[in-house]
Amino acid sequence: MQGSVTPRSASARRRAWQAGGLVVSAALVLPLLSAGPSATAERTVRPARSAQPASGALQRDFAAAAAQYRVPQSVLLGVAYLQSRWDAHGGAPSVTGGYGPMHLTDAGTALEEAPHHTDSGEDPRGDDARPARTGGEAGVPEVSELPARLKTLERAAALTGLPAAELRQSPSANVRGGAALLAAEQKQLGQPLSADPADWYGAVARFSGADDTATATTYADDVYDVIRTGERRTTDSGQQISLPGSPRLVPHRTRAADLGLRTADTGRTECPKTVACEWIPAPYKEFGDGDYGNHDKGDRPASQGIDYIVVHDTEATWDTTLKLVQNPEYVSWQYSLRSSDGHIAQHVPLKDVAWHAGNWYVNSKSVGLEHEGFLTSPDAWYTEAMYRASARLVKYLAKRYGIPLDRQHVLGHDNVPGTTTATIRGMHTDPGPYWDWAHYFELLGKPFTPSAGPSSGVVTVRPRYAKHQPLYTGCVKAGQPCAPHGSGAVRLHTAPAQDAPLVKDIGLRPGGQDSTNGVNDTGARASTGQQYAVAERRGEWTAIWYLGQKAWFHNPRTRPTAVNARGLLLTPRDGAAEVPVYGRAYPEAAAYAGTSVPVQAISPLPYKLLAGQRYVVGDRAPGEYFFAPRFDTAGHRVIRGEEAYHEIQFGHRVAYVKASDVRVFRP
Repeated sequence: MQGSVTPRSASARRRAWQAGGLVVSAALVLPLLSAGPSATAERTVRPARSAQPASGALQRDFAAAAAQYRVPQSVLLGVAYLQSRWDAHGGAPSVTGGYGPMHLTDAGTALEEAPHHTDSGEDPRGDDARPARTGGEAGVPEVSELPARLKTLERAAALTGLPAAELRQSPSANVRGGAALLAAEQKQLGQPLSADPADWYGAVARFSGADDTATATTYADDVYDVIRTGERRTTDSGQQISLPGSPRLVPHRTRAADLGLRTADTGRTECPKTVACEWIPAPYKEFGDGDYGNHDKGDRPASQGIDYIVVHDTEATWDTTLKLVQNPEYVSWQYSLRSSDGHIAQHVPLKDVAWHAGNWYVNSKSVGLEHEGFLTSPDAWYTEAMYRASARLVKYLAKRYGIPLDRQHVLGHDNVPGTTTATIRGMHTDPGPYWDWAHYFELLGKPFTPSAGPSSGVVTVRPRYAKHQPLYTGCVKAGQPCAPHGSGAVRLHTAPAQDAPLVKDIGLRPGGQDSTNGVNDTGARASTGQQYAVAERRGEWTAIWYLGQKAWFHNPRTRPTAVNARGLLLTPRDGAAEVPVYGRAYPEAAAYAGTSVPVQAISPLPYKLLAGQRYVVGDRAPGEYFFAPRFDTAGHRVIRGEEAYHEIQFGHRVAYVKASDVRVFRP
């Protein structure tokens, strides 16, 4: 879900609060495409930073807090790792209002300080055969309505005597607050402040804030897995943290029986055993005038293959998200994931088609994952607990349906193409440039590593997330610089120079206006994991083929922002000066013969794939259209043509070309 920046008054926030699509679709970002100055350079303009503490200071803070509150240091470090990977994020809140290494939540303060967005107007269903279906609105919750799991910083302040502002901004104070909370949970369970980490399983489970036993214990199991294996990393502020492994540690899991939490209804859930999953169904219901909601019945994969997984962001609290997906007049997605503890709710059976991606072809062949985030500020961050739960779910889905774990099949909502020229500008841009695709794919077991030599004809975009901090604008106000933040996206220029203009996207700006450095402007952006054909190399710069043009990005050998790779490429067939590009792979007209299904237009996008240009190939598949315009499923039908299509990485979004128009080869 996403939208333009709106006022921060309570009434305006209530009107503006939105929830929307899925496709590692984080609805964080909306196309503020005309906002902000044209980005003619990668130079960074940032607020001044205070001097950073010594690189070992945070490790000492963990040791001191553990000693003060009599919490085993390994437990404190393990919990913090699962919350934040020990990062402080410069004092910025997470998507659910959590601050600092311990993710102490102060959602009320975060809600007051964050900008909010209105919907971009995308039709999540994306089917020309039916009237557009847009999402409704949901009110911003009052602070008094927020659950306890979103107000843990207040409790930490009472336990430590430290001011709330200090707990938000000081990593040292934040760690003390987390230690105090863990100790308090241990005492409430009637357990001693033991020096043995095995005795703290119940307290760790309660620290998660989960209200059901399965989620709390899954969270605790993850923390103890971190403690057993150990971790070591340099944080976003340059702090070196080490947690030595304890491979023989066996936690006392019987403590979970004392938590007093509910048992979640697993119902018809389709989830791996490694996550906590709950069945909260979306309604399939008529509500008058021939209209119905909020998804379509299907028979996948017997009727159609499931080829894509789309990542989204909710732009709403967990409770609001659940209310929306249970509204028959709203839209839908298969899964919601909670930020604080990684809890998963499934709403639509995988055999059915949810309305989430804004492209009916993609909807009918995908699964949508909506990640909780009620702060629409794109420089907010996501918890490690949610990243891990999401990755486990994606691995399960990929194995079940044979979906390749790559960036042409695991899409962000911002990678889904508009179906026609008219829909391009309204497509959502979540999860945006701050989603950590590199870490996500490490958790998937598919890290983006070099697979070819320096003269390869293919590159995989792969900047160093934490240290790669290009300037973005528009997080709070149009044209205003966003706070410094790691990013998985690189900017693309018309020439190998920092002051060269950014490449243009004629779909987003038919008038030929410049692309910008706006946080929601995808016109000149390549994202981590996306693969492109190399057009040229010159010094520290690499050019790729992108939206029918050469696009240059800074890629120095000492600080590379891409790795060399192998892959299939395609180019226009011999003798063709150009070939059309499509936002969906629909069948040819002849495929509808003998049916009552109206022929769906095969409408090319405004871009051209020109002779001599090359693009990385994804799937090859026949044209398909799922006809499901009515509540009565008797007339539902899949039309499959003889004309085959190739999916390609064409710009920031994927696209499709007819196989008969191109020649496929291996460079």
